[in-house]
Amino acid sequence: MIRYALTGAMALALVATAALSQTVPPTSGPAENGSPAWFLQGSFPDPGGRTSVDAKGVVTVLPRPEGAPFAAGARTAVTCSHSTVCQNRKGPQRGEMQRVQWKQEMGYTFEYPVQLPPGIGGVPAVSRDSKGNIWVFQRKPVGNPQLLKYDANWKLILSVGDDVIDHHDKAHGMAVDADDNVWVIDTANATAKKVSPQGKLLQTIGSWGKPGDWDEARGQRLLWEPVMLAFGRNGDIYIAQGHGNESPNTTDSDDPTNNIGAARILHLDKNGKYINQWFGHNVGPGKFQNAHGLAVDPKNGDVWVGDREDYRIVIFNSKGQFLRTIQTRNLVCAIQFDAQGEPWMASGQDGQFLKMTRDGKVVGAVGNGMGIGKGQFIEASYWVFDQKNNLYAGDTSVGRVTFMRAPGG
Repeated sequence: MIRYALTGAMALALVATAALSQTVPPTSGPAENGSPAWFLQGSFPDPGGRTSVDAKGVVTVLPRPEGAPFAAGARTAVTCSHSTVCQNRKGPQRGEMQRVQWKQEMGYTFEYPVQLPPGIGGVPAVSRDSKGNIWVFQRKPVGNPQLLKYDANWKLILSVGDDVIDHHDKAHGMAVDADDNVWVIDTANATAKKVSPQGKLLQTIGSWGKPGDWDEARGQRLLWEPVMLAFGRNGDIYIAQGHGNESPNTTDSDDPTNNIGAARILHLDKNGKYINQWFGHNVGPGKFQNAHGLAVDPKNGDVWVGDREDYRIVIFNSKGQFLRTIQTRNLVCAIQFDAQGEPWMASGQDGQFLKMTRDGKVVGAVGNGMGIGKGQFIEASYWVFDQKNNLYAGDTSVGRVTFMRAPGG
């Protein structure tokens, strides 16, 4: 039998290797360099909009009937295939994620003053006009108004039904322009619609039920999976398109109007005249796989694009020229600028709203993470500030609106 003797150096090396193999990533971290402390928190089952909410904001998850869609108005995503822009979709699913949470030290409180009409349906977007009215966009079954307007005292003053804007099969983003017109996005039916303060349909961008590529030279003005829009300082319109490259599959499609298959940003002037567009294509500086968050910096007109699944914000100037990328530790579901013009992001299924510096450092957080409890969100998404930096937000998978009151707000 042959015996081998280990030298002291070899033994130490083996001990170090064994220790290294047992090292696990940290589950928390201290406050440092201006950022609050952080910790990991588990996920929560997504009810897909099948909830009831009482007058105090308490959520009850409703059972899903056999054969019912997972979410009111949702459609099944198509798996990416046969394209160089497809990504590897294996790995932990959303419900298995441990999510980065930031300690709340900003003093916000949570209230539920908006009483939505009865019935199921999550609230993907909330916005606010110059008069303090709150617009709510809800994923409701066919025949139920999806666009609701509340006054500053939380009283429902207007419901806009399917007879005006058609039924939005996947109600998504919403924004109010400088003239208090509200714009609503239907991702599934590929339109952006402009509605007056009185609830009249004024304009439609895209062709209802016809997703495709915008080709100005051919007079083809189609949208492809629009998700959100934002306005430049001069009133220009930016429309973010694409939950992810190649979803649904289009790059190998026989449809000549719909075969680019990449997330993109469309830039129009305030009257809807085409200016330009730019595409994601995943890899390299200025590229993005997903165009879910969108906002325009009020201080310089730069366009911030939230690439949700790749945990990054990609910033362009107002003409679409790439400037820089911010890597994040949270899902970039939505982006907004507060009353002082400082950037924030909604962390989607991580369930918080994060105040950031312009280089991406988190300096504050509001929200109790993923869940249905007080101050929690299944998916924190498109929201708005008022002049006191109070936040108004819905939840894509829960039928309630959360008012987050700032200290002194």
